[in-house]
Amino acid sequence: MARLTFTRIWAIGRKEFMHLRRDRLTGGMVAGIPLMLTLLFGYAINNDVRHLRAAVVDEASTSASRALVQDAVATQVLDVVASARSARELERMIATNVISVGIYIPPDFEQHRARRSPPYAQVFVDDSDPIVLSAVRGLTTLGATDGRGEQSMMALRPLYNPERRSVVFIVPGLCGVILTLTMVLFTAIAIVRERERGNLELLITTPISSLELMIGKIIPYVLIGYVQISLIMLLGVTLFDVPVRGSWWDFYAGAGIFVLSTLTLGLLISTAAQTQFQAFQMTFMSFLPQMLLSGFMFPFEGMPRPAQWLAELFPLTHFLRIVRGVVLRDASLVMMRDDIWPLAVIFLVLISLATLRFRKRLD
Repeated sequence: MARLTFTRIWAIGRKEFMHLRRDRLTGGMVAGIPLMLTLLFGYAINNDVRHLRAAVVDEASTSASRALVQDAVATQVLDVVASARSARELERMIATNVISVGIYIPPDFEQHRARRSPPYAQVFVDDSDPIVLSAVRGLTTLGATDGRGEQSMMALRPLYNPERRSVVFIVPGLCGVILTLTMVLFTAIAIVRERERGNLELLITTPISSLELMIGKIIPYVLIGYVQISLIMLLGVTLFDVPVRGSWWDFYAGAGIFVLSTLTLGLLISTAAQTQFQAFQMTFMSFLPQMLLSGFMFPFEGMPRPAQWLAELFPLTHFLRIVRGVVLRDASLVMMRDDIWPLAVIFLVLISLATLRFRKRLD
C-alpha cells in the first residue's frame, strides 16, 4: 500500500512537471513573478522621497533669497525644474501635475529677515499625497540658525488635503487600479472562452472584419467600466467624504479614454493566451507592475528614472494623474492633455497589435 501511494504521488508529480515543460508561459511565470516583484520592491519602490519636481517664484531676487532656494535644493528633497511668475501660476502647475512643490519668495523677503520675523517665504505643496507632504515639511526650517533656536523660515501651505487623510488620495486612485484589473481580465477571458468553445471560428466565416469584431467585443465592457467607476466614486463621496473639486464631465471623459486603452490590453492578452487560466495569469503579470510603478502606492518621484520611463508606458500611470488632477485639484481635462494623448496613443497601438495578432492566429 505504501508503494502504491508513492507511485500515484510520483505519477501526479511527473504529469505536472511534463505539463509545465510544455507550457512555457506558466513555466516562465514560476521564476518570472518572484524575479519581477523582487526587482520592483528592491529597486524601484522607495518611501524615502527625493527629487520632487519644484518651481520657484523669487520676487525678492536677492542673494539671500537665492541662497534659500539653493539650500532647499541641497537637501535633495526637491529639484527646481521650472520658474513661475506668480503664486497663482505655482498653484496651476501643481494642479496639472507639472510640479509637486512650489516655493514663493515675496518682494519683502529682506525686510522680514531684517526684523527676524519669519516666515519669510511660502512652500506650496501637493498634499493630496501625505508622503509628499511629510517629505517637504522639513524644508520650512532651512536656515533657522539664530540664537532663539529653530524657527520656521517658510510657511507650509497645503493646497488640497490639509487634514492629511490618506483616503482622499487613495480612493480616486482605486478607480484606476480596480478597472485595470477587471477590464483586462474580463476582456481577455471572454475572448479566450469564445475561442475555446469554437465560437470565434464561426464568426470569422461571416463578412465581419477582425477590427469590427474587436471593437464590438469591448463595447459592453466600456459600459461595465463606467458602472464600476461610478460605484467607486459613490462610495468614496458618501462613506469617506472624498471631495470632488473638478467637473464630473471631465472625470467621465478621462475615464472613458482610460477604459478603452485598458480594454485593448485585454484584447492583446487574449491573442497570446491559449486558455482562460493563461489569460488570468497574464492579466496579473500586467497588473502588478502597473500597480507598483504608477504612483498609486508610492510617490512617482521617489522612483529611479528607468522605473519612471517604464511606468510612462502604462495606462494606469496617466489615468492616476488625470483622476487626481480633476477630482482633487480642480484641473480641467484640457489642462491634463499631457496625459490624455498618451492614453490615446496606447489605445491605437494596442488595438492595432491585437487586430493583427488576432487575424494571424485564426487564419
